[in-house]
Amino acid sequence: MAIAVKTEGLTKTYRLLMHKEPVSAVSDLDLEVCEGEIFGFLGPNGAGKTTTIKILLGLTYPTSGKAWLLGKPIGDISVKREISYLPESPYFYEYMSGAELLDFYARLFGLDGRSRKQKVEDLLKTVGLYADRHKPLSQYSKGMLQRIGLAQALINGPKLLLFDEPTSGLDPIAHSEIRDLILRLRDEGRTVFLSSHQLSDVEMVCDRVAILNRGKLLKVGKLDELLHGGSVEIKAAGVPAAAVEKLRGVAGYVEMENGSVTASMDEGGAVNQAIDIIRAAKGQILTVAPKRRTLEDLFMEIIREENK
Repeated sequence: MAIAVKTEGLTKTYRLLMHKEPVSAVSDLDLEVCEGEIFGFLGPNGAGKTTTIKILLGLTYPTSGKAWLLGKPIGDISVKREISYLPESPYFYEYMSGAELLDFYARLFGLDGRSRKQKVEDLLKTVGLYADRHKPLSQYSKGMLQRIGLAQALINGPKLLLFDEPTSGLDPIAHSEIRDLILRLRDEGRTVFLSSHQLSDVEMVCDRVAILNRGKLLKVGKLDELLHGGSVEIKAAGVPAAAVEKLRGVAGYVEMENGSVTASMDEGGAVNQAIDIIRAAKGQILTVAPKRRTLEDLFMEIIREENK
């Protein structure tokens, strides 16, 4: 499969007045994003996500290392017509209407009159702003500005889209619509490089993810493989104290509250052992519920381990 984004040893350091040593924003980043996938680029604030995107776009230069977009070096000007970018807080000319803004960008890409008008109308309908197309952007809400930004990012029919917090500030309905739009982009064969703090969104749409912290890549892989394996939660009543102590020996987590016990453990033989302990002690099993591991669980586990 062709590679849409590739970095080798990508590093960006800054010299700050109050620091004797250079500060690394991105450190020796090796990354590959395949064409036609939605790739989640995750990390806490200051992890180096936006810096990496700016390097890929040519908005800042790496201290060392190399990067390619769609098989071309990031300095190649021809690749600019095949990519698009939506920042977290896009800025537009507020005196323009939504339709005028999209027409303006369509002209920059050289679309002729008839195809330009049709493209603008189609995109306004796609992002749910057709009814508000003649309103000035000064009257748009933050969510509406985010939508018009998405439409602007699609003007040139890009093969690769780089999104930085695309669902920021959206209401629940718009949130869902933008997620669906991102999935449609993948179905059309486009590649989406998605930087987001909305881990539930990432989990719903992404094929693979990378997790960064302090400029370093900590984990990368297919989402279903990274989240493989979960836990099982058992709730029971009437369990004697001696049996509760036995449960602590097989379960990772045990809690007593109001006469009932809750035990949580990894899937596998420990579940059967816990059930046997409760039954042998004449306890009453109330529920046995599998708990799927979430991306938030994985993210917090990796970041906390790194920050120890």
